[in-house]
Order: sequence, then structure tokens, then C-alpha cells
Amino acid sequence: MTLLPAHSPALPGAAPPRDCPLCPRLAAFREEWRAREPGWHNAPVETFLPRAGADEVELLVVGLAPGVRGANRTGRPFTGDYAGDLLYATLKRFGFATGEFEARLDDSLQLVGAAITNAVRCVPPENKPTGPEINTCRRFLTPTLEALPRLRALVTLGRIAHDSTLRALGVRLKDAPFSHGGRHDIGGLQLVSSYHCSRYNTNTGVLTPAMFEDVFRAVREHLG
Repeated sequence: MTLLPAHSPALPGAAPPRDCPLCPRLAAFREEWRAREPGWHNAPVETFLPRAGADEVELLVVGLAPGVRGANRTGRPFTGDYAGDLLYATLKRFGFATGEFEARLDDSLQLVGAAITNAVRCVPPENKPTGPEINTCRRFLTPTLEALPRLRALVTLGRIAHDSTLRALGVRLKDAPFSHGGRHDIGGLQLVSSYHCSRYNTNTGVLTPAMFEDVFRAVREHLG
């Protein structure tokens, strides 16, 4: 079997082009950072897949958007900012990742049976995408879900990722409301929602490591 590179190639039809023009505000912000930091990724961030590719994925984690000094810098979801420290440590604890997470593309971290994507693929100013930007980028989230033939579970990080994922699945928001640790069975998928693992949420006690672990423990029990 030919192995994929650690940062994973785009899923067919599920990734914006490097110079995606669909959201003018995000495109302008991207160009601003390209001028300021020409060595950074500064482009839409692709879904992070295991080495064996999409056919291995049973769990998809859906975040909000790249952080300006995190995935926008490195090109890999949750890589370069604090949120990745908690996320990848938790994935390793429950067997969804191996290797060492060192917040750079050439570390030894690999996903196992899991993939990570964002509801919005380009970095938004102040980490706040607008409603139209979220809706526009869903044209890439929907085919991401469709491109994972063995998908059985979803973890949504925060209300925006949760709601956009539901819309991508064609589910009414009132039929699967967001709550931390909430579980919903949707068309053969189990969706578990979580507060986002941002530094703000963990520093304020909104989300503790134990609370975050409970989410992935539920997923591991579901998948076996």
C-alpha cells in the first residue's frame, strides 16, 4: 500500500483551492498574513487523515477554523496552538493517534482511524467567522463527510462546528441540540458534541481535561 504523507492530501472535491476566493473577507485576511509571514501556510487547511487514507477513518473531529498562529501557520489542523496540545493528547489516550505531538508537520504524530477537519477552512479575523462564511465553506464539509466510507462517529468542537455539521448532514438543529457530552444517533452515525478545546475554555474552567476525555471515552466505547 502506498502511504500518504503525514499532513495528508486533500480529499477529492472536499478541499478549497489554495487561493479560494469564495469569502472575500477571509481571502483579504489571508493575503494580509501572506505579506506579513510569507513562510507560513496562509491557505485553506486540508483535512488531516491517517497515513492509510480515508478508508481507515471511523471518527471525524470537526473544529471551528484554523488559528492564525496555529494551523494557518503550519497547515495542519490544531497544530501550533494550545488547543492541539489537549486534543492530540486525548486522541492518543484513547488510541486515535500515535507518536509524539510536537506542534510541527515533521513530528511523529499519526492519526489512527480518525481524521480532523474544520467547519471553516481559512483563518478568520479574531477567530470569528461570519454566518455567510460558515455557510459558504459547508460546500467543503459536506463532501468531506461523504468521502469517508467507514465513518461511524463524529465529535464536534463547539456550537458553530456542531451546527454546521448538522446542516451538512441535513439534520435540523432542534433535533440534535448542542451540549457538552451530548450524544445523537444520526443516520448510522453517533455524534458527540464538546466544548471547544481552546485555551480560553480551559483557562476559565468551562472545559477541563477530564470533561474532554469523557467525550472521547464515549466515542471509543461506541466504536469498540
